[in-house]
Amino acid sequence: PGYDIIQISIKIFPFSERGFAMVSMKDIAKKCGVSIATVSRVVNDSPLVSEKTKAKVRKVMEENNYTPNVFARGLGLGTMKTIGIVCPDVADAYMAQGVAFIERNLRESGYDCILQCSGKNPEDAKAAVTNILNKKIDALFLIGSFYMFNGDNDPNTDYIREAAKNVPVFLVNGYVEGQNIYGALCDDKAAVEQAVNLLISEGRKHILFLYNTDSHSSRLKREGYIEALNAAGLPVDENLFFFARPGIEDVKRDLLMTCPKEVDGIFATNDRLAAGALKYARETGISVPEDLSIIGYDNSEIAISCEPELTSVDSMCETLCRINIDSLLGLLQGSVPDAKTYTKGILVRRASTKL
Repeated sequence: PGYDIIQISIKIFPFSERGFAMVSMKDIAKKCGVSIATVSRVVNDSPLVSEKTKAKVRKVMEENNYTPNVFARGLGLGTMKTIGIVCPDVADAYMAQGVAFIERNLRESGYDCILQCSGKNPEDAKAAVTNILNKKIDALFLIGSFYMFNGDNDPNTDYIREAAKNVPVFLVNGYVEGQNIYGALCDDKAAVEQAVNLLISEGRKHILFLYNTDSHSSRLKREGYIEALNAAGLPVDENLFFFARPGIEDVKRDLLMTCPKEVDGIFATNDRLAAGALKYARETGISVPEDLSIIGYDNSEIAISCEPELTSVDSMCETLCRINIDSLLGLLQGSVPDAKTYTKGILVRRASTKL
């Protein structure tokens, strides 16, 4: 009964007793120039925030007559204060980075996390989400565009919409249309177009598209690759779409067996594939970047562990996680986050390309 009364009061009284529009945690964060997570920590008197920042935030709260949402602060009384995280494979560098960032930041805000790896079978993904919902979580994070399948209206994503009837769902580099679902995405298509344009500007005319999944993100990357070739008047050659196994040594062996000899540039949909391409070049005596330029994706630690170091697209994993974390904390405090937020990827140039 108490829950219903509070929900009704929120809907009926959109203004404070003073007659002003109610101020949200998101508003306070913006006025202070800090994240929503920082404001949440100040509300909960977290020792992780300096006294100077606490004083600044509390002053702005007082000036704006901000009162923390009592229902949101009391969630811990009726729940486990636990967030569920599902990703296909935590061994993947991108996903591991996302899991670590989400867990660390939510722990600082007083939440525990439960992780489940779903694999890349759609039925296994559904089972993983069902299983983690049974843990009585307060919200669900899904990492990777794999969960989008063929787009945000794909009926195969209905299980995500069903999950969102129980808890808010947040997708890192993905979005599924539906109530109580929020997504933050990198513009993969534009980022790849920029990367392939760099290879074209170097004079590369036979650019291999190296991939190992058919995820929504991979398809967007393919579109960016094709658009860059079309804009430059270069032919789109189906022989230059190369599917490889995911392991670095496997990529090297696959390329050794069937890589077209005319290839003078490689765009890889992740850094692991690009590292395998570098090993292929070394094995065959091809000079990088003099004879072959290689670009990876995700700007992971793999990119700086190679020799030469990899040019790679930074897909802003931590930024996407931060957007979702702020959306969650804001939602718990009564704010309404944007359903879909885009960020731009950044091309980080290193020694595997000339320019």
